[in-house]
Amino acid sequence: MVTDSLSHARLGIAIGLAAIFLLTDCAAPTSTSVVEPARTGISLPRGDVVAAASLRNRLAALSPNVRADEAERFAQCAYVTSRQLAREYRVVFPPALNNILINTGSRKRGLCYQWTEDLLHQLDALKLETLELHWGEAFARTFSENNGVVVTAKGQPFEQGIVLDAWRYQGRLFWSPLRKDPEHYEWKENKAQYDRVMKTEAAQRTASSVNRG
Repeated sequence: MVTDSLSHARLGIAIGLAAIFLLTDCAAPTSTSVVEPARTGISLPRGDVVAAASLRNRLAALSPNVRADEAERFAQCAYVTSRQLAREYRVVFPPALNNILINTGSRKRGLCYQWTEDLLHQLDALKLETLELHWGEAFARTFSENNGVVVTAKGQPFEQGIVLDAWRYQGRLFWSPLRKDPEHYEWKENKAQYDRVMKTEAAQRTASSVNRG
């Protein structure tokens, strides 16, 4: 009887852990659904203004070829978009709780790959000439999976880039040089996911244009 009770207890724990894993999972599916962030005015907190200036300087330092005005526009867009998305997603903290709300249907959007998609689209709309965007992922297909936008100077290797992670602090943008992530995420490039996301955006723009015509 004791053995049976222990077996049932272990089974219950296993089921509970599996449920938590599924509800907090942040992995990206093979298909994407793009939602544009709200076009409402955002006044950045002072801390964001200071951090955006630091990001601008770090972007400019990637290469002598990076234009100062482009680094400025990029940093501003990254911080404003992160705050806009937090408002649109109606986020709660911590991120794992927010994931549970999404996976149970209480929220429509806000998983880490969705933050990355929506931030990527806004940054791509800047028509960058001296900076280049990449899709970064860490610990893919595990409980700890995370996704982020990685930016490099044009033509620079992915490994020399800066990772932007709006999900980690739910709209308060985190960024760091790829190799110096303080939480030790092992970032790798996923070119296929980048191509899928950008192809989805292009298709939706085409469909929208046709419908308006």
